[in-house]
Amino acid sequence: MDKADIGLIGLAVMGQNLVLNINDHGYTAAVFNRTISKVDTFMKGPARGTNIIPTYSIKDLTTTLKKPRRIMLMVKAGPAVDDLIEQLLPCLDPGDIIIDGGNELYTNTERRVGTLAEKSILFIGTGISGGEEGARRGPSIMPGGNPAAWSFVKDIFQSIAAKVDGVPCCDWVGEGGAGHFVKMIHNGIEYGDMQLICEAYDFMNRGLGIGENAMQKIFARWNEGVLDSYLIEITSHIMGFKDKDGGPLIKNILDTAGQKGTGKWTGINALDLGVPLTLISEAVFARCLSSMKEERIRAAAFLEGPKSSFSGNRNALIKDIHDALYGAKIISYAQGYMLMREAAKEYGWDLRYGRIALMWRGGCIIRSAFLNNIKQAFEKNPALENLLLDNFFRSAIHTAQAGWRRMTIRAIELGIPTPAISSGLAYYDGYRSGRLPANLLQAQRDYFGAHTYERVDRPRGEFFHTDWIGSGGNVSSTPYTA
Repeated sequence: MDKADIGLIGLAVMGQNLVLNINDHGYTAAVFNRTISKVDTFMKGPARGTNIIPTYSIKDLTTTLKKPRRIMLMVKAGPAVDDLIEQLLPCLDPGDIIIDGGNELYTNTERRVGTLAEKSILFIGTGISGGEEGARRGPSIMPGGNPAAWSFVKDIFQSIAAKVDGVPCCDWVGEGGAGHFVKMIHNGIEYGDMQLICEAYDFMNRGLGIGENAMQKIFARWNEGVLDSYLIEITSHIMGFKDKDGGPLIKNILDTAGQKGTGKWTGINALDLGVPLTLISEAVFARCLSSMKEERIRAAAFLEGPKSSFSGNRNALIKDIHDALYGAKIISYAQGYMLMREAAKEYGWDLRYGRIALMWRGGCIIRSAFLNNIKQAFEKNPALENLLLDNFFRSAIHTAQAGWRRMTIRAIELGIPTPAISSGLAYYDGYRSGRLPANLLQAQRDYFGAHTYERVDRPRGEFFHTDWIGSGGNVSSTPYTA
């Protein structure tokens, strides 16, 4: 029997569709699943008539593979990955390659790259985006880890990845946990994008009284312009999807959002690195608030909001919602790239930001028209500090901000929450401010805790303490930044 080019463990939805994609591109894959019956079900169903090889033990899988062995894990993140690696190791030889294709925390990938290198096993942590359809037809693939492994998987990965203008949405991201980190940022931006669209939907629905059929047309029209993106496209489809009773299905879906942790990881990393990831963090918290359904119902019966209702030019306000969504979307990406920049400094990664934008143009959930503009921004200036400092995005924000502000004001007046849209605007106003009220904050810290402050009329790095109450003396705390 011919040997397989790659093995895959884990036949859930993503694993099945990836291996079918691999088969379609002329590679022979062997599969294994802990629940053996899933192997037979897969082979009798979706894999029927393919060249996919079923195996029924880890040893069986490893003996079926060409050397160096390439084994992709599509299992739940965390301890399950470590357990599976331990089961694989006795069956592997130096130079074999393990690939983790799940949504894993990048620090776990960093650890596994190092510990497996000591055993002469090459490890790749690769982010994969696109969901079920992307896995089957062409996802965005973000590999990182041990660079010695890249040449052995490059052809397979770039063959099965989505293509935009003939360019595969897959490239080497960097060493250690860089691949899974970039996927984490992707998912954080995804959280932001989804929340922004939900806020636009909520404002049109509750604020303006626009029904789902009309919103389907609005989102479809928006998808033909600067908001052209996968998420806007599917939102239009969702608005037009009918339930069994003939009404919009969206009205019968419970308003409690789930999450699997990648947005939370993004926010935690931003706090660790001191990056103001405000919009994405608000998107995570919005999901948390949505999960408090019973408590919100009790609060709704007890707490009052404004009594006003919308009056005015509805079409003009719809245009303002469009501009608010566009402006805030730019902020979401700008904050995500800002976090990548700080992480690259902190962890010693050589991230190529324009190439990352190329990987996100197709296959993935956040694919959108202006990723080409992000690519061009970093091509013009690889050291760009913030996307807002690029001429294209500066102009786009300047054009959008008047409507963005009007929409935010009307949302406040109507009592409709827009945490992501409004926090994005607050970040923009803070970032463009040469002076912020942190001088008062430092005075307060020095007053109650002798934490010291710097002065505008002295060089940076000199710290001062004032005896504000006349009896505190000259003792001060050592200044530090957490």
